[in-house]
Amino acid sequence: MNPESKNLDDYLISDAIVDCKTPHVRQTALELTRSIPDEVDKARCLYEWVRDTIPHTNDAGLEIVTCTASEVLHHGTGICFSKSHLLAAFLRAVNIPAGFCYQVLRFNPPVNNELVLHGLNGIYLSSLGKWIRVDARGNTRGINAQFSIVNEQLAFPMEDSAGEFIYDTIFAAPVSNVVSKLKKYDSRRELWLDLPKAFENKNA
Repeated sequence: MNPESKNLDDYLISDAIVDCKTPHVRQTALELTRSIPDEVDKARCLYEWVRDTIPHTNDAGLEIVTCTASEVLHHGTGICFSKSHLLAAFLRAVNIPAGFCYQVLRFNPPVNNELVLHGLNGIYLSSLGKWIRVDARGNTRGINAQFSIVNEQLAFPMEDSAGEFIYDTIFAAPVSNVVSKLKKYDSRRELWLDLPKAFENKNA
């Protein structure tokens, strides 16, 4: 994994999308971790809460499209990118650096092999001196993503032969083409027809 920035403060910023200073977002993160002193356990708690408590919009059969962390928390749903925005905001609210990672995966193999982006998170654990990747998409239909500091366990395995891969970069902010798609559409069905695609630079 390759952090986009060497300055960890860039992974603690509150902005328009990762709005970790919004009272509801910050207070929820603090309440969830109030009795947890250990940094790794805090990160695990917040990850599992977002993974398990906030349903993926498609799994829930909902049409709303959320984007910002506060929107995801308010409406209680989001797709992979949106859930990654909430998880990053929660982590930043308790002073744990968090960024954004992206996979390129087939949309619905073998029925639809179009390559689209999938969003997840990078978390820096200062007590361990390293970054880990986690996927808070939600464990449904046999998916078994887990928080692990040893063996990475994401939601979807990748098949190199099918053109699937994961970018090495841990971005400090959600990439613009993801945010623009989430802001463009009012319904998930519309978004599903125009999901974010791979970046031009595969080595990003």
